[in-house]
Amino acid sequence: MALIFIRTALIFLTLLICMRLMGKSQIGEMQPFEFVITLLIAELACIPMADSSIPLMYGVVSIITIFILHQTVWLLDLWFRPMKAVICGKPSLVITREGVDARQLRKNNLDVSDLIESMRVAGYFNLDDVYYGLYEANGSFSALAKENRTNSLPVLLIDNGRVDKANLAAAGIPPEKLYAFLKERGTTAKRVLVMTADGGGRVYLQKKGRPYTIENMETDRQW
Repeated sequence: MALIFIRTALIFLTLLICMRLMGKSQIGEMQPFEFVITLLIAELACIPMADSSIPLMYGVVSIITIFILHQTVWLLDLWFRPMKAVICGKPSLVITREGVDARQLRKNNLDVSDLIESMRVAGYFNLDDVYYGLYEANGSFSALAKENRTNSLPVLLIDNGRVDKANLAAAGIPPEKLYAFLKERGTTAKRVLVMTADGGGRVYLQKKGRPYTIENMETDRQW
């Protein structure tokens, strides 16, 4: 028992020193390669702590090796700027003044519902609350907010051509009313990238490959 305690304490001290030397980003919003390093270090630390038959030095050397690799990548990034884009990726502009950029969403394996969720976490509840929105290389969402934001909570009615019938029912909008609304504007659900509506009937409508527009539609209930 005492041996396990001592081995764990030594591994803990080694990890603490290495993580401190790696910098604050390692314990904050991590880049992809930093996340991989963190996973590897956690796995390498557990093995010698739990199995006394494995020499402790194996775990210490492995952790120090990972630290050296981290510093090597950091130096390459410092001396050769394109390396950062190769290893960590680069920010993706997913919202412009014309609306949602579907190509950038697909490039990052995201859909409109993922984007809306990220916006809500960041404090934006409408797609037109920001001039520009982007995903940083570490996956966090950043935005340039508009001066006057809408004070409403919209629901997603159409996501890349797919009608959300549950949200339609929650909004009190019969399907036939939605289709008639789209027909009046010369489109169909399949040709819509994103459509949201709030309790006051304010509609955000963006057809595929087109800038968004703000419309009005009467709803059967308020929320």
